[in-house]
Amino acid sequence: MHVVIMGCGRVGSSLASELEAAGHSVAIIDLSREAFRRLGADFKGRTITGVGFDRDTLREAGIEMAHAFAAVSNGDNSNILAARVARETYGIQNVVARIYDPGRAEIYQRLGIPTVATVLWTSDQIMRRLLPQGSQSEWRDASGKVQLCEMHVDGSWFGSPVSLIEEITPARVAFITRLGEGLIPTEHTVLQDGDLIHVIVRDSEIALVENALAHSPEEAS
Repeated sequence: MHVVIMGCGRVGSSLASELEAAGHSVAIIDLSREAFRRLGADFKGRTITGVGFDRDTLREAGIEMAHAFAAVSNGDNSNILAARVARETYGIQNVVARIYDPGRAEIYQRLGIPTVATVLWTSDQIMRRLLPQGSQSEWRDASGKVQLCEMHVDGSWFGSPVSLIEEITPARVAFITRLGEGLIPTEHTVLQDGDLIHVIVRDSEIALVENALAHSPEEAS
């Protein structure tokens, strides 16, 4: 499929290279011609110098035949404007905008523009590496209210059914990593030593779940 990207910084250039390597056609837009140096000599896609929400620029990038559009420049306003033009003017369904301001990200998400709130994600990743106990965020929705987390569990949970986590805490077990492989648990799955537990949980309830899993099931009940 054809993908148009606005912004040839580190994120945009990485996306362009990965998409092209996966066999997709790519056009990337940036205000600075120098930015395209990040793509390397092997990049075969289109490079367009211009404003990413300008219709002539978008048409030159092939927006009319595009299947997806990513706005990942360093400006929140430019990203959301370009994303809205791509969706509302050209009917692109697969649209995403990178937004630095978490407050704005939530608003635009409600307007139907999928967003990635960079500040929320980055600060969370840094905190989890500074304070590795408890949980490590692996994904969060654009509003920052729901997360997929890898949770640390006390050894006393091993030998208990996975369903006990959902009985005792407000978390939902999404999957388990066991011996390096993902496993979707059933009601009969029993936790084993070495399992990594990945749960879906509300942001406001992470501390509660962390505390429960840091103690034995009996203490957490």
